[in-house]
Formats: sequence, C-alpha cells, structure tokens
Amino acid sequence: MEHAYPDMGVDGLAFGPFELRPRQRLLIRNGAPVDIGGRALDLLVALVEQPGRVVSKRELFDRVWPGRTVEDASLRFHMTSLRKLLGDGEGDERYIATQVGVGYAFVGTLKAAAMVDPPPPAGSSVATLSLRAAGALPTRTRLIGREADVERLLEGVAQPRLLTVVGPGGMGKTTLAVEAGYRLAGEHGRHVRFVDLAALANGALIPSALAGALGIPVQTEDPMTVLLGHIRAQNIVLILDNCEHLVDAACAVAERIRETAPRVSVLATSREPLRARDEHVHWLGALPFPSDTASLSLQDILAFPAVQLFVERACAANSGLAVGVEAARTIAQMCQRLDGMALAIELTAVRAAAHGLETTSAMLGERFALGWTGRRTAQPRQQTLQATLDWSYGLLSQTERRTLERLSVFRGPFSLRAALPVVSDDQLDEAQVVAAFEELTSKCLVTPDRTHCPEAYRLLETTRAYGKAKLDERGQAELDAVRRRHARFFRDTLAGLGETPEAVFAGAAMMSGQMGNVRDALDWSFGPKGDLAVATSLVAASVPLFAFLSLFVECRTWCERAVQRLDGQFRDTSEEMELQAALGLTIMFTRGNAPEAGVALRRALDIAIALEDRWNQLRLLGRLHIFHERVGEFEQALAWAEQAVEVAAQVGDPEAIGLAASLAGVSHHLSGDQARARRELELSLWKSAPSERSRTLYYGFDHRNRSGIALARVLWLQGLPDQARRLAVQTEIEAMALDHPVTRCIALIWSHSIYVWTGDEAQAQASLEAFAEIAEVNGFAPYIAVALGQRGARAVETGRAGEGVTRIEESLARLHAARYELLTTTFELALAQGLLLSGRPDDALRTVDATLARCRANGEALALPELLRLRARIVAQHRVEQDGEAERLLGEALDVSRRQGARAWELRAAHDLAQLWLAQGRAAEALALLGLFRDAFVEGLDTVDFRGLESLWSSIQKAEVSSQGL
Repeated sequence: MEHAYPDMGVDGLAFGPFELRPRQRLLIRNGAPVDIGGRALDLLVALVEQPGRVVSKRELFDRVWPGRTVEDASLRFHMTSLRKLLGDGEGDERYIATQVGVGYAFVGTLKAAAMVDPPPPAGSSVATLSLRAAGALPTRTRLIGREADVERLLEGVAQPRLLTVVGPGGMGKTTLAVEAGYRLAGEHGRHVRFVDLAALANGALIPSALAGALGIPVQTEDPMTVLLGHIRAQNIVLILDNCEHLVDAACAVAERIRETAPRVSVLATSREPLRARDEHVHWLGALPFPSDTASLSLQDILAFPAVQLFVERACAANSGLAVGVEAARTIAQMCQRLDGMALAIELTAVRAAAHGLETTSAMLGERFALGWTGRRTAQPRQQTLQATLDWSYGLLSQTERRTLERLSVFRGPFSLRAALPVVSDDQLDEAQVVAAFEELTSKCLVTPDRTHCPEAYRLLETTRAYGKAKLDERGQAELDAVRRRHARFFRDTLAGLGETPEAVFAGAAMMSGQMGNVRDALDWSFGPKGDLAVATSLVAASVPLFAFLSLFVECRTWCERAVQRLDGQFRDTSEEMELQAALGLTIMFTRGNAPEAGVALRRALDIAIALEDRWNQLRLLGRLHIFHERVGEFEQALAWAEQAVEVAAQVGDPEAIGLAASLAGVSHHLSGDQARARRELELSLWKSAPSERSRTLYYGFDHRNRSGIALARVLWLQGLPDQARRLAVQTEIEAMALDHPVTRCIALIWSHSIYVWTGDEAQAQASLEAFAEIAEVNGFAPYIAVALGQRGARAVETGRAGEGVTRIEESLARLHAARYELLTTTFELALAQGLLLSGRPDDALRTVDATLARCRANGEALALPELLRLRARIVAQHRVEQDGEAERLLGEALDVSRRQGARAWELRAAHDLAQLWLAQGRAAEALALLGLFRDAFVEGLDTVDFRGLESLWSSIQKAEVSSQGL
C-alpha cells in the first residue's frame, strides 16, 4: 500500500471517514467529534506521524507514558480501545497493523484535511450540546486599538505560565482576553476554556466552575483534586475572567494549577494583580486618544483607537450619523474626558447616536465635570465609570430604571421569559417590562449573551453592581419582594423539568448555565429575610440539576440544611421524600456508607410507601439495596430486593420488573444461588431498556449495567467462562459510553474478578489500571482503597507475598473506615493466601476462620467454597495430624459448590481433593474424580483452572504408569 507521508505541520489529516487535528487534540468522524480518551489519542497521533512504519512498543511507551513504568497490558488495552473506536477490521477498513512482539503501524491512507469546525453530532441531546458549550469562549467582538496587547498576550502564554491582565473596570480586559482566546484556539491550535468568575459569589466554588467548563464530573469533597487529576498532563489555556471579587481564592487556585499541571497556561483578568507566585502581569491602559486636535486632519483623528471605537459604536446605533472633521474633534474631546475607557466610550457613543454629538458632549460636561476634575479617591477611574453609569441611569425613564434595578438580581445569563415574572408586579406590568427591556438592550445596558442560548441576555458586572446598589436604595421590602420572585421562578422552573427521566435530564441540561442564579436564590431563601418554604421546595426541585452537574457535595449541603429545618408544611410530602432520597445518595457518594445515609433513604422510602408512589419506592429500594450490600449486610439487601420484586409486580412495567430483577439477581449471586441469580439477571437484561445517562442519574446507579456484569460472573461460576468474558467486555464498553464514573468503576471492579479467575493476566492488569485511574482522578476514596487491595492481591498471585499482605491490610483498614465491605471477603481470601505463602499459617487460619464466621452470619455465601478450600490447604500443609480434616473440608467445599450451582468452585475443590488423594496413594480415585470434570466442561479450556486440571490429570496418569512398573 502506498502511503502519503503527512506534514505534521498541517492542521488536519484525513483517513477514511475520520479527520485528525493533533494541535486541537480532536478526532472527527463524518463531521462530528469523537469521544476518545487521551491515551488513545496520543497513540493515534504517534502512529499517524510515521505511516507505514512499525513504531516500537518502547517508542510508544516513551511518547504516551513518559517517565513512567508501564506494562505491555496497558498498551494492548488502549490499542484495543482505539481499534474498536476506529472500527478497525470492520468491512474493508484497516488502519492499524500489529507486528507481534515489536509494535504497531498505521496502514491507512492519509491526506490533508480542510479545517472546518464540526457541527454538533446528528441527534445530539440537549445535554451533549450544553456540555460542549460549557467553558466556550463568549461571542467575539471586533477589537479596536488592542493589536499590540493581543500580541503580548499570545507571546506571554506561548510557554505555560500565569499571566494576569490588570486594569480598571470598563477598560476592556474581558474583550482582550476573549480575542486572545480565539486566536490561541484558531491560529495556534491551543485548547482554550473560558470561565467567568463574576457568576460566582464564593471563592470555594472556583474549582467546581473550572471542572464544569472542562466537562469534568465532580463527586467528591475536594473538587480541586479531581480537576488537577484531569488536567495534570494536558496542554490547555484556562481563561479566568473577573477575578477581582475573589482575588484570594483565584490566586490560590492559579498557584495550585501551575504547581501541579505545569503544561497548563492560566490567563486571568482582574482589577488588581493576583499576587501569585511567578505571576506575569500585563497592565491594560486606556485606548489612545488625541489630546490636541487643532492641527490634526480628519484621517489623523480617526486613526486614534478611542475615536475609532466611538465612531464604530455610534454608527452601528445610528447608520445616518455623519462624522466630519468638527464632529471628529468633538468625539476626540469626549474620549479625552472619558479617559479612553472602552466601556464608557461605548455607552457614550450609543447616547450620542440617539441625542446627537453636541447635546451629548454638553451633558457629558455637565454630568462628569466634578468626577473628572476632582479625582478625590484612590480609584478615580472607578469613579468615572460610576459617573458614566449615573449619567446613563439619568437618561432612563422610571420604568426603565425599575427594570434595570430588578434585573440586577440575576447572576449571569437570563432570558426575557425569566425576567418577566421577576421584574413585573402590581406597579409594573409585563407589557411595560417588555418595552423597557427592549430600550435597555438598545442602550447597551442589557447585553445579548449568545454563548449558551440564542435568547440569553446579561448585565455587565459593573452595570449589575450599579443596578443592585440602586435596588438596595429602594428599601428592604422591595428588595425582598424581587428576591422572592426570583427564587420562586427558579423553583417553579426546576420543578417543571418533566415527568420522565429523559425529560428531566434534558431540562437539567438546559438549566446547567443557571447555577449562579440557583445558588443566589438558595442563599437568600435560607437567609434572615428569606422564605423557608421557598427554600425547602427550591432545594428539592434543584436535585436533578445538581445530579446532572455531578455537584454531589453541594447537593448534600443544601439537602442537609433543608432537612434540618423541615416544618409541618413539608413533612411526609414528595418534597421531603426527594430531599431525603438525595441526601442518602449524596452521603454515599461523598462520605462513604455512613449510617445517616441509610437513615435518610429509609425515611424517603417510608414517605414513598405512604404516598403510594411505587416508582419512587423502586428507586429507593434500589438505593437501599446497594447501601446494605456495600456495608456487608447481605441478608438485609436481599430483603430489599424481594420487596422491590413485589412492588415491580404491582407496577407491571417492563422497566420496573427489570430493575427489581437486577436487585434480586445480584443478591442471589452474592448469597450463593447462581441458578436463581442467572434467571433474575437474564430477566433484568431482557426487560430493561438500553442504558442511558438520564436513567443512571435518576436512579443513582445504572441497574442494567450492574445486571450485565453480575451475569458475567454468574456465567463463569456456572462453568461458562467464554460467555462470561464476552459479556464482561460488552458491559465494560456500555459503561464507558455512559460517561458516569461510578458506573464505570462498578463494571471494572467486577469484570476484574473474571479476568483474574480465568487467568487472563494482561486483561486483569489493564482493567485494574483503568479502574485505578478513574478512582484517582475522581477522588473516590473507597475505590482508591479497592485499587490498593487489588494490587495487593495481584502481588500475592505473582509471588510477592510480603508486598501483597502489606497492601491488602492497608486496603482493608481504609475500607472498614469507609464502611465499604462489599469486597472484604475477596481481599481477606487474598490476605490469607499471602500469609500462608509468607510462612504465617496460624495467621492465615485465623483470617480464614473469621471470614467464614462472618459470611455464614451475614448471608454472603458466594465465597464459602473458596474459604473452605483455602482452609483445607492450610490444614493439609501445616497440620499433618489433621489430614482427615483437610479431606472433610474439601468434601464440604464440593457439596456447597454443587448446591450453589458453582461449577467453577467445584472444579477447584475437586482439583485440590484429587491432589490430596494422589499424595495419599489414591490415584485411581483421583482420576475418577477429575474425569467427571474433563468430560463436563465444553468451553474455557484455555483458562488457568482447566489447564491446572489437565496438568494434574497427566501427573496422576504418569504416577499410575510408574506404580505398575510399565
């Protein structure tokens, strides 16, 4: 095949239906962006750089995992994911070839691609579009007179650093930063995300805002750690706009980003330097204007940027405006009086378009004379801007003034639909508000903001602050009335998102840009002048929005406040049910399986039962089932599952039946009834709809995915390892597509056990690495402890018993502290094996006996055969006088395995029993026992257990031949 060797200096390369943009770290298929992991993208770029050449594994390790020790399994795992994503091998498509033991080569045909921004994917959900818009650069406006400033910014962030644009309010810092962002993204191929801190009232929310702009879900107490985990190795530019009111917090965040993510550039705007370590400051001065126009021509005057800006804005507002030399001199004089401040010039230009240059100039002189000549404060330019706003305010009608003041309660973008019920009242009807709104927009006091929605508007932060001060002057009664209408509007809007999980999900996506308003409404409602009834119902209505944005810590905090202050109006209502349900779930996610989570979930279930709300009963029974499963109370978890089956039968809907069957199937699997577990889990998959993020967020967990991965384990236990492996891989892929870290972790935890059981070392290691990375990045403390335990178990299995014991003991301590007991038995089995290999048989025996006692007490029978088998091994190896005890234990393990329908456990017990009999000279009995299994297994002949059986069978046959002297 002939290859077109690419010029990696070009912006895009095309192959098949794909377009690769290395600089933007973007892969596009048929015009739509492809969701591709960072490692897979790095591998693809590395191969495409040298098409047709076999790139060695070592080169790929150095390129994709620089400075890290990585096993071949990780490379194979990510390469497999990349091939599946490309559809490599489907039909005639072939892109990546493997040279076994050496490396990989890109074998597709490459050509330069035209750089066209991809449209949103066909059929994209509202949620997807919203997440793509989060962090996007605001609408670009033509920049006048700032070319040198732009070049300095581009030069300043050519290498990763912290650069702050500092200047007075209204000088054009945001406009300059946005222009630099567009050029960095378009001309320099940098990945740029924009965050407006003006929408935040609390510096503690900055990490969450950054995570939202980057599309990073946060489900932990420490969003900063999650953020840093995601961007640690990325080459991106973060624009932090309007830092001045949160300067201390912004400084701390910027320093941590630069310390932990050295390839990330931070471009900030502020009215004062952040005073951060290694900060570079760009002082933004006034737009140049002529100080003396007497000797200047028209062209000379118009060449000054301040005059250019004035003329452009004035002519845009009045196309009939003519600018001759005298008019230009008048404009230059006004620009001088306005001190070259961009915002003040723009506001004045719009008024000049309406009232004429001479009138405006006269009014400007009258209104601004004291401000410009006095300069009696330390911040004279702020006073000038205040004067500009005073003057603008003076030109408004009473209706327009009232409207502007009341609009100041909105934080960030808002629509006219939102403004009407908040601004209007008995004194100001909706028709008046619409007319005033249009006038305020034409006068640039209300600004269109098309970043998130074509119908959105906002107040510039200085205008909002001015309006708020004027509203405060109206008195507390009017302020509280406006704030109450504002809170009620967002409560009613959130309460009306929809009736189905899909509708609620889409509505939450549309509201995702309104968190600033929701937080302000909650702050006021819970405040001393607030409305507790509005507060309670607003929190309950906000739960889907918090879930959509993965703001579990914040959701938990508001739910706790609401529950603590519940009064008779809301007790035993659907609002309390939603609050308690959300409180229980968020505690599980953020604090571990604390007892108060179970209390909240039980209270919510009691209300659902009283209200005869069966769908919510199912949703809460699912959460309670998982809670008790996680804390190791398996009999109670089974009781919840059985109750769910009864409720689902009353509902009669396939989805309800599928959800309940999932709970029952998982419980029967863990309690050791594999035949019944398989029936329930297959029923669940048959009845359940395909997994969707909307249902996952609604229920708190993806029950279909749990059914799939549990069924894979059941199939292995029943002696069907090939089917088990196929289903495990399929379920992992579905979990990955959901973009829900908790679901992905659950799938990886359980699929890892299948790869370990079958002896697939490479896949087991790859799944462990993927799981550990997700747990670390998202700050899931219990799952981080699980990963530690899994690494310890792998160490024991590969002969590093001492290291394994240390890791497992630490993992168990962490898991006990978090009350996460679901995997305790698995790790205690591995711990006992490690203790035995370390020459500590008595400690191993004590560990096994304690685990056996607990499993018999709490209903976790799944591992009983393995525990009995391990106890027999300890007894046989280190207590010679108890040979009969070892045989009895193995016989019991066989009996329990048969009752459970766990052929895999039965095979292991039979292997050890045959080995024991062989040592006792009972070869014929051993052969007879093993023969039952050699004939019974029809798949999985490559697994470690079956290979062990074949090896022992061969050894016994040789021993038989030797004993007969043949």
